[in-house]
Amino acid sequence: MLLSQIITPKGARHVVAREGTEAFTVNGVENVYDLALRCADAGTSLVACIEELGFGRSVDLAGALQEGRVLPPITHPDPAHLHLTGTGLTHLGSASTRDAMHQSPAEDTALTDSMKMFNMGLEGGKPANGAAGAQPEWFYKGTGMAVVPPEGALISPDFADDGGEEPEIAGIYVIGAEGTPFRVGFALSNEFSDHVMEQVNYLYLAHSKLRPASFGPEILVGDLPEDIRGTSRIRRGDKTIFEGAFLSGAANMSHSIANLEHHHFKYGIFRQPGDVHVHMFGTATLSFAEGVRTEPGDIFEIEAPGFGLPLRNTLTSAAPAPAPSQMLRVHPL
Repeated sequence: MLLSQIITPKGARHVVAREGTEAFTVNGVENVYDLALRCADAGTSLVACIEELGFGRSVDLAGALQEGRVLPPITHPDPAHLHLTGTGLTHLGSASTRDAMHQSPAEDTALTDSMKMFNMGLEGGKPANGAAGAQPEWFYKGTGMAVVPPEGALISPDFADDGGEEPEIAGIYVIGAEGTPFRVGFALSNEFSDHVMEQVNYLYLAHSKLRPASFGPEILVGDLPEDIRGTSRIRRGDKTIFEGAFLSGAANMSHSIANLEHHHFKYGIFRQPGDVHVHMFGTATLSFAEGVRTEPGDIFEIEAPGFGLPLRNTLTSAAPAPAPSQMLRVHPL
């Protein structure tokens, strides 16, 4: 089952459930957040809860997407309680680009920290019997204020050196009343980043990740497929300037999803009742690695079988910010 959220031309919100090509509104709920918490509190699966609520009218989901009426597939009524996070160096092949970015000529015979981290995942990222495995790289992207809807604009700040796509799978979670994480499902995501800034020094990784991100348009409810073979494209005008396969799922990863989830939710601050988490699992595919430099107006498109409609976003540059002396004044107490 695939879940999404739409808004009607008159402003009403609906949860939409889809099986195959047929999509219908779900009765009794206006958003996926309320639906997920209701199921978590009742100890009922999403599918069972939706079937109990029943279905309403048919929805042309592709048409709604074209009209800009498809929302992010989950939101929080207070955006400060939605957390965008992620982890890198988790996919087979993901270390090569990072290693090249962070290696200087004088270090060509030494392992970079990126390669060391990747090797730790290869050796211990898939522990058996529910044990905790190797700790992955982890980063923070922002709150719900940084979420961009499908078909929306990914705005690159005026101080950015680059604005590049990262096609990934994201896990979607709500935290139940007792602080227990519940997985809603998985979605396509564009973990938009500044790769040129990161290339200056790997310690700039944290800065490079503080960018908007998009995910959806639909959430796949259920287990993540073992072998995901998707496509990432960049369109510029009437031309496709980049197209590459992106692989995900356990068969193509150095860490298990369970291990990545453990190392995120082991922190109590990420188990606050009512919060939403969108946690991105990494990628091995970057147009940046192929020498592509994006420009305002470029359209990113990410799709994968089983995940529903493609995720598309347009790259936009922010207007120049005021000078530091005009933008922020800190007053001593």
